[in-house]
Amino acid sequence: MWKAVEVDAWIAGRKSSLEDVRGTVTGIIGRVQNEGDSALRALAKKHCDLTDIAVPDEERESAYDQVDAKIVESLVEAEARIERFHELQRPRDLWLEEVEPGIVLGVKTTALRRVGIYVPGGRAAYPSSALMCAVPARVAGVREICACSPPPIKPLTLVALDIAGVTEIYNAGGAQAIAAMALGTETIRPVQKIVGPGNVYVTMAKMMLREKVEIDFPAGPSEIGIIADETADPRIVAADILAQAEHDPNAACILITTDKSLAERVGKEVAAMTRKAPRKEIIEKALENSGYVLVSSLEEAIAVSDAIAPEHLSIQVADPLFVVTRVQNAGALFVGRYSAVACGDYAVGTNHVLPTAGYAKTYSGLDVQHFCKTASVEIISRDGLEAIGDIVETLADAEGLPAHAESVRVRRKMR
Repeated sequence: MWKAVEVDAWIAGRKSSLEDVRGTVTGIIGRVQNEGDSALRALAKKHCDLTDIAVPDEERESAYDQVDAKIVESLVEAEARIERFHELQRPRDLWLEEVEPGIVLGVKTTALRRVGIYVPGGRAAYPSSALMCAVPARVAGVREICACSPPPIKPLTLVALDIAGVTEIYNAGGAQAIAAMALGTETIRPVQKIVGPGNVYVTMAKMMLREKVEIDFPAGPSEIGIIADETADPRIVAADILAQAEHDPNAACILITTDKSLAERVGKEVAAMTRKAPRKEIIEKALENSGYVLVSSLEEAIAVSDAIAPEHLSIQVADPLFVVTRVQNAGALFVGRYSAVACGDYAVGTNHVLPTAGYAKTYSGLDVQHFCKTASVEIISRDGLEAIGDIVETLADAEGLPAHAESVRVRRKMR
């Protein structure tokens, strides 16, 4: 079960799982486009008989009666911590600066008007994902936050969506939910952008529909990379591996270590913990996608990790800042033995919606900026125009655009 892995093969495996479902997702998108709400009801049949696609307000309110008060309190506290961190990211609505006499430049930031969030369901309730997707949208100033989750939506998820300030909730899961938010149905109006994690079908649907709607990034089955040396505690490493493996059979975990004995001890701990794990069947399947890589130095470990670009990177070494300052590709960094990835999943305040399958090489995790767009602002006086007028006219004429040059000349001649 616990084995050495070949890095290139591990990376290829993460990509291929997405391409394997392209044909199925294409068919689902086509059905939603052609059949609308009828497709959502038909595709939900294997889970439930879907009557109301939109969740009524009274169902949202009654969900609180079905959730333990301590859990509700924990969700409220987690929401406050997530909001606190994301408020730090909020850009100024407008900034202006005089860069030289007569020329003032700046940026105006505007929140998107309507966004869609996807909250996974099925095997478990994920109220934390509801908070992670909706809170930064609300902090950014998004007015309409539309949420989809697989039916029947669990009360725990409904409570989290309500606490997070979601304005609309719909019974729709899988690739069909992404298609509904992107294309629209009789019940669900199209959105400008879709964010949130999901399985390979959800992730592929987001990627395929980018011509119709913007997305955050591919955020598929969970991953963890762990860079560890001889000082790492094998129980902690194993615990983090199981924490990711229990998410999904397609989750993947990789230990990158300079110490062969650590890899062996971690393997024994993983086996022992798996035998007692409540989600044993899921973990065992995920461990088939997992393993360890032996390296000769921390520099090599960093290079391997950057090639993988893991969603979560746990750093368990004697000098963690050496790794933190040099590593380039990871969705989020968890530094030291007390920084459990689960803390980022729930309550420390950072966002757990992160790029997977190597996409951390080019994408950042979900934040307030994902829900904003910007426009540059230029304020030019007569003195400013004189300062740059010759440059503009010369370059416009050089490009064969005389009207561009004339639009400046006519202003310079005005008195």
